[in-house]
Amino acid sequence: MRAMGIDPGTAICGFGVIDANGSRLKPVTYGTIQTTPDHTDAERLVMIFDGLNELYRKYKPDVIGVEQLFFNRNVTTAITVGQARGIILLTAQQAGIPILEFSPLQVKQGVTGYGRATKDQVIDMTMRLLGIRQKIKPDDAADGLAMAIYAIYSSHSMSLKRKVQL
Repeated sequence: MRAMGIDPGTAICGFGVIDANGSRLKPVTYGTIQTTPDHTDAERLVMIFDGLNELYRKYKPDVIGVEQLFFNRNVTTAITVGQARGIILLTAQQAGIPILEFSPLQVKQGVTGYGRATKDQVIDMTMRLLGIRQKIKPDDAADGLAMAIYAIYSSHSMSLKRKVQL
C-alpha cells in the first residue's frame, strides 16, 4: 500500500509518500509545494492544484491522509489553510484517490502514542518509524509524512474492522 499525507497550507503545503509492506514502512519521497506572496491567492491555489496533480501522477498513492480543518485563533491562517485543504480534497477526488481526514490529535496519538506530543516528538518518531537519519525539513514535510503513516495505520484498522464484520 502507498499512502500520501498532506499538510495543508497556501504558502507551504507539506507532503510525504510512504509504502507499507506488512508492518514495514518505507519513505518514498517528501517535500513541499511552496508559493510566494508575490502571486495572487488564485495563482497560489493553481500552483498547489498543479503540484498535487503532478505528485499523484508520479507516485500513484492508494490513499491520501489530510489534516481536518481546526479552528485557529488567527482567522486569516484558518481561511488560507481551508483554501489549500479544499484544493487537496478536490484534486484527490478528481484523481479517484480515497481521502482519510484526521485531526492533529489523532495523528500525534497514532504516531507517538501521545495525543499532546510536541512537534519535535512527532518528527523524531516519524524519523524512527521510517528509518530517516537526517532531520526532516521543513516541518511541513515531516507533518506530511506523519499524516501518511497514520493513513496507513488507519487503513489497516479499517480493513480489519471490515473483515471482522463479515
